[in-house]
Amino acid sequence: MTDDQYDAYTIADWLRLADQDGRLQLALHPPLTPPERAVAEVEGWILGVGSAVAPNEFC
Repeated sequence: MTDDQYDAYTIADWLRLADQDGRLQLALHPPLTPPERAVAEVEGWILGVGSAVAPNEFC
């Protein structure tokens, strides 16, 4: 595997395992303080963290 392939494999494997044992939900919906939530609403949409702000709403 190339380094990039290994990175992709490692991430995909973590996502699979985290989904199986329930950690993925917590990772995508972490408990955040109000200031952290404000940042997540702008920055976190990539991973689905924050409110339902879709990427195309920034255009």
